[in-house]
Amino acid sequence: MPSSTESTADTRTHSGVSPDHSDTAETAANTSGAHRPPETELPPALQTLFDGIREGNRVALARAISVVENERTGFQSLLHALLAEGRQGGARLGITGPPGAGKSSLVSEIARAHREQDESVGIVAVDPTSPYSGGALLGDRIRMNDLALDPGIFIRSMASRGSLGGLATTTKEVLDVMDAFGFPRLVVETVGVGQTELEITGAADTVVVVLVPESGDGIQAMKAGLMEIADIFVVNKSDRPGADRLVKEVRTALHLRTGRVPARVPAHHGVDHAAVASKAGSDVESDASDESAEPSGPEPWVPPVVQTMAQTGDGVEELMETVERHRAWLVESGELERRRIRRTRERIRDILDREMRRRVRRELADSEGLEAALGRITSGSETPYSVAAEMLDRIVVEPEAAPLPRA
Repeated sequence: MPSSTESTADTRTHSGVSPDHSDTAETAANTSGAHRPPETELPPALQTLFDGIREGNRVALARAISVVENERTGFQSLLHALLAEGRQGGARLGITGPPGAGKSSLVSEIARAHREQDESVGIVAVDPTSPYSGGALLGDRIRMNDLALDPGIFIRSMASRGSLGGLATTTKEVLDVMDAFGFPRLVVETVGVGQTELEITGAADTVVVVLVPESGDGIQAMKAGLMEIADIFVVNKSDRPGADRLVKEVRTALHLRTGRVPARVPAHHGVDHAAVASKAGSDVESDASDESAEPSGPEPWVPPVVQTMAQTGDGVEELMETVERHRAWLVESGELERRRIRRTRERIRDILDREMRRRVRRELADSEGLEAALGRITSGSETPYSVAAEMLDRIVVEPEAAPLPRA
């Protein structure tokens, strides 16, 4: 089965995308010509795709994504050229959670909400690849099929292709391409994940973890991993029994982890944390008022818990408002810039790791050289370590083996 497909809307040439991103100041800074990297000369085929993306051609966008997703020749040069344009600035929202939590349905409702505000949306949905056939069902596309004809929505399905972090190998690069196209809103949905598939943190500005009443109790909520990366928790399918209990348990777990008092959550023996905190605050109010303190900036963000029913749209408006509040906090606190710096740092590591693996595979593909090395090891003149060191030297000093673009 094909590992990737475009929606019917992907083949439309009408972009439906406003050239202005929501983060005007950030985009203006990015587009400053004073710090723009030099242009890279692209092969004619890639140059056509590059020009098409700049013109808002969705066919060119879909084909460029295929080039990047399949890591075809020159894909890194194309990415370099797009990033050098400095058009990035779209708000990136990550949706993750266990299988069956209703992530795709929630993404559909989020996309509709953005369209009601006349905002275009780019969606990347990742589905698991079969370890047996190598294909992917791409079920997320089926659930979002009713969005496919909207010219303001672009949906790209990707197969995980064995990647274990919840995303496909090139999901982050595909988001870069869609960001360069000009979508002000980008949504990425992971495969159904457990407690250790956390790559979404390196792809999104805001991470929403979707749970259902069957997701587990408060002890489960306190475990390290998935529950620690959330900026917002969503208890979906909240009409099911146990939803209110899960909300209280998650809030209590957050209190135990952060030390901050959750609202409206009684502790053991009926003690109301909020009431105790309020009384304690009033006792020290007079003393605190006598002290002159410098502004300390925005309060640390405590992940809120929102209840939704994606099938009916209940709670989605509250979720959207919460996402916007988190976005405002990211900008005001400076955390948005810090997160994007960390994301860039991780991207450099990923590029180096991928390129070194590619060069190692190319070196090992030389069967004659490898057989000769095995002969020297057998004769005792060398060891696996000395042979590996020789290969590494050849890999590092071969500039012609590097397809990476240069400034």
